[in-house]
Amino acid sequence: MLEGKSMTRAIVLCVVLLTSSVWAAEPLPREHSNIERLELEHLAATHADVERLLAQRVAIPIRPGLNDYRCILHAHADDSTHTGGTLPEMLADAKKAGIHAILLTDHYRPPTDFIADRWRGLREGVLFIPGSEARGFLIYPTESIMTRMELKGNDFINTVNAGEGLIFLSHTEERKDHPIDGLTGMEIYNRHWDAKRDKPSFLALAIMLTDPKSIAQLEQALKLYPDEVLAFQGDYQDVYLDKWDAGTKRKRLTGVAANDCHHNQIYLVRMVDGDTVSIGTNVDPPNQLRKITSLLRPGIREMTKGHKVGDILAKLDFDPYYRSFRNSCTHVLAPKLDEANIRAALKAGHCYVSHDWMGDASGFRFDTVTPGTKGITIMGDEIKIVDGLKLTARLPLPAKVRLLRHGVVVATSDEKADVAFDVTEPGAYRLEAWQKLDGEWRPWIYSNPIYVR
Repeated sequence: MLEGKSMTRAIVLCVVLLTSSVWAAEPLPREHSNIERLELEHLAATHADVERLLAQRVAIPIRPGLNDYRCILHAHADDSTHTGGTLPEMLADAKKAGIHAILLTDHYRPPTDFIADRWRGLREGVLFIPGSEARGFLIYPTESIMTRMELKGNDFINTVNAGEGLIFLSHTEERKDHPIDGLTGMEIYNRHWDAKRDKPSFLALAIMLTDPKSIAQLEQALKLYPDEVLAFQGDYQDVYLDKWDAGTKRKRLTGVAANDCHHNQIYLVRMVDGDTVSIGTNVDPPNQLRKITSLLRPGIREMTKGHKVGDILAKLDFDPYYRSFRNSCTHVLAPKLDEANIRAALKAGHCYVSHDWMGDASGFRFDTVTPGTKGITIMGDEIKIVDGLKLTARLPLPAKVRLLRHGVVVATSDEKADVAFDVTEPGAYRLEAWQKLDGEWRPWIYSNPIYVR
């Protein structure tokens, strides 16, 4: 993987003209496989391009009456046997990463009450909103619903939605046909899905962790290019986006990022005996560790030399909360950092998803301009179609932009930071911004739609 090509091969204010042609919302072509992205030369090239973008970033003035808050949804701490992180650790890393709010999603584990028994409110400047990952949803009721968790279908959805409750469809790949009626929104990106569909990379990692040279290269990669390593599997999640586009054609449906962070990807290599090691993560029970012998990987003998049974021979931390928070987040546009305002903004779709490790997306705007009026329609809002209506975007970095209507690309731009599009028919319009890293285009920002009626 990192050590050779043989192993590697084994394992898109400027005005843009709307054309009459449209094409399906497919990802821009990739140049490298996930395994290739993990090679040191590709990690270094990606990092160099991120640094180049950092030097180009321009701050966009805050929109009057609104702030851009970095928020994390689908976050786990102290809530299951496969969660390695804690709430204090999460808070410390949130402060380090500039996160404003975390919407927790505890694994449902009665009798613990995921609302009453968890952090709520501001802690050292970070807002915590309790919730749960349950029944295929991210749920954020405003008060305890422990006595009503057995309700089904619409009864359950209505219970969560009571008052200012929020409910988002989660892990869309597992429930592609689930109805969207009654939902606040859905995940449009989930880091877990990138990993789940990439079994070859996990095999490659297991191979690397049984050789001293490749372990050293992995340790170097994590030290020099930590964000790039965590993002190596990142891709355009068309399964999620297709369902979202179909849904927004019918109703307003807020798209959010799912970090699905647990801090449970600390890989450990332990000595079993002089010829055998076990490999697993910080949350794997002993009976689920994979044992590998020197018959398969001769480098194991060099790894165990001078050590005793039970010694940890290697420890590589891929997903500390800080890194996960930079990998993807939901930027929420709200007037104030408190629970009521964050809930209201998410329900209204006043937010966008970004991969901030490529470049801080804060300040991104996707608005409307209507001739003869001063009002502005932002992401999540509805507006009546009129002659001369334009959709405009401002980005803190130049990017390739795609405008989509009902999941179909209707216009694109070259690498610009300010774009404008003429609108001639109703529909749900959303915007994507892509960055070119190491010679290939990677998705950076996904706006929520503006609904032109």
